[in-house]
Amino acid sequence: MARFSTLFLALLIASPALYAGFVTHQLDTQTALLRLLIAVPVAAVMLAVFRMITRGYGQKPEPPARPTATAGDGTAPGTDEPLRAEAVAGEPFPQRRSEDNT
Repeated sequence: MARFSTLFLALLIASPALYAGFVTHQLDTQTALLRLLIAVPVAAVMLAVFRMITRGYGQKPEPPARPTATAGDGTAPGTDEPLRAEAVAGEPFPQRRSEDNT
């Protein structure tokens, strides 16, 4: 909470009260200092939310997960079913039926 940015933002938030308290004397000095004291945790919360939102920016993305290894006989690991694959780009392959081969 005692970071430079937090204290600077608190001074910025409380600057009208500090100006009125110390320069123009339109506000009691204790009230101006109390407003500064209240502005410090408010500024800390504001900056914590901002840091939480921007935490992941500028970091390299995580590499994609590697696919699991398959058995050498063309079946999915842990099952007896054959692996199924389809094209990702372009037109899908037409499905062949046993009736088409005759």
